[in-house]
Amino acid sequence: MAIPVTARPYEFNLDPARLALVVIDMQRDFIEPGGFGAALGNDVSRLTAIVPTVKALIGLFRRHGLPVVHTREAHRPDLSDCPPAKRLRGRPGLRIGDQGAMGRILVAGEPGNQILPELAPLPGEIVVDKPGKGMFWATGLHETLSERGIAQLVFAGVTTEVCVQTSMREANDRGYECLLIEDATESYFPEFKAGAIEMIVAQGGIVGWATPLSALLAAFEGALVHA
Repeated sequence: MAIPVTARPYEFNLDPARLALVVIDMQRDFIEPGGFGAALGNDVSRLTAIVPTVKALIGLFRRHGLPVVHTREAHRPDLSDCPPAKRLRGRPGLRIGDQGAMGRILVAGEPGNQILPELAPLPGEIVVDKPGKGMFWATGLHETLSERGIAQLVFAGVTTEVCVQTSMREANDRGYECLLIEDATESYFPEFKAGAIEMIVAQGGIVGWATPLSALLAAFEGALVHA
């Protein structure tokens, strides 16, 4: 049964039988004070502020028994999956693989690379360590989702204009219908978040749809009332 969700640029018809939530890169190094993001001079409080909304969104999917996917931007300890074109950016000492306040930066298994404890995956939920900005590159995620019959993806996480938008564009190219929860995503730069969302919904939803969590909650509640 389709559930209509008020969204931009027009109503999104959600199909719970084909739906999954994707939570992008809610990692300690990006979000917590003292981590990699803060070391780059960013105001991490903007990202920290969305944690309760993301937690509520995850809770919604769990209550309804719907799949949840968690991603981490993570590289092998030997950095064999991190090309120089990606690693050699920014200031020396603050590059991928360097030692940071929470362990080696963006290296799998390091403390800073872990998902925030309050958003931690439950057993059975999909966890993807992705070496790129997008969630499909070198991860096998598309095959996993296809095996489960997933055709619609709800997106949350950070940052809106980088890993979230990249993953949505990759998903769109692979035939998924994508809905971004506007208050469950964030950027260090408010103008970048706003611009990315407008790009997503432009031209009749060229990449996907966008809506606040309140609209998604209302849609689920309405569906339960009429069930």
